[in-house]
Amino acid sequence: MPSFEYQITVHPAESFLQLVYFCSEQGECNWDQVPQNQIGLLTDLLNRKGREGWELVQISFGRDGLMAFWKKPV
Repeated sequence: MPSFEYQITVHPAESFLQLVYFCSEQGECNWDQVPQNQIGLLTDLLNRKGREGWELVQISFGRDGLMAFWKKPV
């Protein structure tokens, strides 16, 4: 059975001011309002961690920023 190492990283909202998309009360969600540079920041984070051997397990967005959960084989 494979073994994994886990890491949790926290990234402040100042870095991702407009990345979180919002859903209406009717459940309509979209990315139309998210600037391309904000998507680029998240892409850079994912690529950097991927080059280090980490696989994204989950990402959670909140008003204070985002928290990412990573794993890689030991």
